[in-house]
Amino acid sequence: MHTGLIALIILVVLLAGIVAAFAYRLTVLRRGGTAAIMRVLPSDGGTGWRHGIIRYGDNTLVFFKLSSLRPGPDYRLGRQDIHVGDRRTPRDTEFDIMTPDIAVLGLSDSGKNYEMALDRSALTAFLSWVESRPSGRSRRRRPAA
Repeated sequence: MHTGLIALIILVVLLAGIVAAFAYRLTVLRRGGTAAIMRVLPSDGGTGWRHGIIRYGDNTLVFFKLSSLRPGPDYRLGRQDIHVGDRRTPRDTEFDIMTPDIAVLGLSDSGKNYEMALDRSALTAFLSWVESRPSGRSRRRRPAA
């Protein structure tokens, strides 16, 4: 075969894979969730923020970046391991992507630090989800055999 034709076939297959990944990610995002802006710390100033959606499960919170082609969630935080830190309002250049009524929460999960920006209703839902987690001391008992 001609090398130009082989290169064209490879390019078409690659492009089809990218389109399929984009379509899958779009389908995942359209299933719903809560709008959030999140970043991994440490980060300088107002950099590192990523728009996305969060979804709550029984034991995990997952964050999907809007600009990612990754098939699964970009971050996964365990409900039992989440520690909510300080709450603050946006600062300096963060107002370019946030409004003054947004709350920025400091979070840590298994040694990793994050900041998550949520509006008032999303903040209430998140804090309610975290606070309603089962106690670390409560465990399911296995039925006697």
